[in-house]
Amino acid sequence: MTGAPGAELTSVRSPRVKAARQLAKRAMRERARLFLAEGPQAVSEALAHGGVVTQLFMTAAARARHPGLAGQASQQGAEVNTVSGEVMAELAQTITPQGVLAVCRFVDVPLAMLAGAAPRLAVILANVRDPGNAGTVLRTADAAGAQGVVFSAASVDPYNSKCVRASAGSIFHLSVVLGGQVADTVASLREAGLRVLAADGKSGRSLDDIEPSGLLGEPTAWLFGNEAWGLPAELAALADDTVAVPIYGRAESLNLAAAAAVCLYASARAQRRH
Repeated sequence: MTGAPGAELTSVRSPRVKAARQLAKRAMRERARLFLAEGPQAVSEALAHGGVVTQLFMTAAARARHPGLAGQASQQGAEVNTVSGEVMAELAQTITPQGVLAVCRFVDVPLAMLAGAAPRLAVILANVRDPGNAGTVLRTADAAGAQGVVFSAASVDPYNSKCVRASAGSIFHLSVVLGGQVADTVASLREAGLRVLAADGKSGRSLDDIEPSGLLGEPTAWLFGNEAWGLPAELAALADDTVAVPIYGRAESLNLAAAAAVCLYASARAQRRH
């Protein structure tokens, strides 16, 4: 159902606005299995996925800037609402809203589906709590050609607005798996033919050490730990090998997103050569 551009929603107390606003809370997202995607890039990727967007909210100015979004959403059966700037500010999770926000269905898949697709590159996030880091890892994994990212039970919710925003639409490109224990995920992906490499700054072997062996060219699942304390010994022990990102300068370490980019691209380059 598409509202005419002139039929503008102006009340923040509108039931539609209040229902969408509640999706800022994890419990409400999980209950409804819906989440918010904000900005023209994320919404465009959601629409390209097909069948994901259930509602679209746009200011009149944004609708004029991005006329194709409303039409595409309407063709997919989504409800399209033109809203005032005040309503958009109430819905948006950013300081300066871009005037485009969609309510989307959850896109996660079971672990068995990812494992059954014979992935060549995947990511396991263990106890990763920062949504910006997690979203950046999603985006990086997508760019490196990975097929999926697994968020362990103790990790951040990938549908957190900051995570969705940091993924820049990549949440709609990859197989995203939620929950489960790291040990079960490792076992499933290993059974699917992937070697599990744990990124661990304490490892005695670096990417430089293993690159000549051709190990990085094999189907690989990278295991990344918490931003502050890394991988505990019991989780690192689940991997086939532990690998450190080499530090050539004086920096103490790299943050999670940067380390993940180095590791994933090392694998992606090796697999392309292989």
